[in-house]
Amino acid sequence: MAGPAPRYLYLARHGEASPDETELTDIGRRQAELLGERLRHSPLSAIYHGPLPRAEQTARLIGDQLDDVPVQSSELAGDYLPHLPAREELPSEFADTLLARLDQFPAEERENGPGLARRALARFTGPVSGDEPRHELIVTHNFLVAWLVRDALDAPAWRWMGLNHGNASLTVIRYAPDRAPSVLFHNDMGHLPPELRWTGFPPELRA
Repeated sequence: MAGPAPRYLYLARHGEASPDETELTDIGRRQAELLGERLRHSPLSAIYHGPLPRAEQTARLIGDQLDDVPVQSSELAGDYLPHLPAREELPSEFADTLLARLDQFPAEERENGPGLARRALARFTGPVSGDEPRHELIVTHNFLVAWLVRDALDAPAWRWMGLNHGNASLTVIRYAPDRAPSVLFHNDMGHLPPELRWTGFPPELRA
């Protein structure tokens, strides 16, 4: 019987989107193309993307740079709130700020997100069956990248908050048998020229 093999999970935030978020900007399209060029020689077996246009368009532009890698939509790769912390989970000094931020999101996102996040962990993380490593890319949104990084580091569930990722940045997590997950890259923008980096980040956090 084939034993478990490592999984390499590549995570990319979508490229820069238009103000109404219905499509990528020219910058966003170029960001996606450059990420695709970076991944051209990676042994990816599949690309998954969230259902929103900015994620789908980014995934298609990346896929255009690769040979015969299927591109699939997945609800689990969407934009949602992965965890809604109770006040007692949060450090008291900024609990009010974090809870006020979460209150701004629609009720549907608050109700459905945690269930999707649990299913995403079950679907996309951990070693895989068989003898060969599996390499998969998820083109998604800031919250899901943060949630999966938080889980890989075994941080408290609320700690997805405060993790930010630039448009078309790359994060890679390795899940190997009998080992803790390893975050190999995080928010890596080395494939982007300086003028295309840090979009999507709060201005005060840009390096």
